[in-house]
Formats: sequence, C-alpha cells, structure tokens
Amino acid sequence: MRKTVTRTRAAPVPLSPISQATCIRGLIFTSGQLGRDPATGKLAGPGMTAQARQALENLRAVIEAAGGSLETVLRIDCYVTDLDLVPEFNVVFGEYFPAEPPARVCVEVQRLAAGALIEVLAIASVEQ
Repeated sequence: MRKTVTRTRAAPVPLSPISQATCIRGLIFTSGQLGRDPATGKLAGPGMTAQARQALENLRAVIEAAGGSLETVLRIDCYVTDLDLVPEFNVVFGEYFPAEPPARVCVEVQRLAAGALIEVLAIASVEQ
C-alpha cells in the first residue's frame, strides 16, 4: 500500500517543504497547523483564542481533505509557547471536541514558527 499526500487551499500553504498530511492504511498524519489565516497567511490574532480557533480550523480542513473528520481524530499533539495559556486553549478545544475527545499531549516549547502561540497536529482515520 502506498502513502498518499494531501494538499488543500482551505488551510495555509506550509512554511516549510512538507505535506499538509500523509495517509496510509486508513490513517491520516497531519503536519503541524498554526493559527494562520489561509487567505492572508498571517496569524489570526495576537491571542491564544484566535490562534487556537484558526489552528483547529486549519487542522479540520486538512483532515477533511484527506477523507476524515474531527470525529475520526485519534490523537492531537499541541505545542504551546506558554503552558499558562492552556486553559484558554482548552475552552476552544472543547468547542471542537465536545464529546469523546481524542487522546492529547500538550507540551511547552520555547518558540514556534511565525511567532505563533500554538501549533497542533493530529492522527485521524479515514471515514469509512
């Protein structure tokens, strides 16, 4: 079975030479999504709420382009520049995953690309 690469204009063009997602054997592996607006390429706002919401919208767009949905997300990895902002992220996260949320890890990092506060990536399954 060969891997397939997903590209969508519904999410920002990656800042690096990477695929937005790769799929193999019914699994979707996304690259990290920042809170960048796909239309402008700029961060959705200076705060966690705006960036988190846009990052999750970008993640949704990539997963859907690959044949999945937020309901098929198995795991999310979050990278934040300040763990004190995680409660604010959790509020937004709860809007996107109100019931039976996926497994998740959240790690504080020193810096993220483009000065972002958060980056998210996921493993999801293709909808059957």
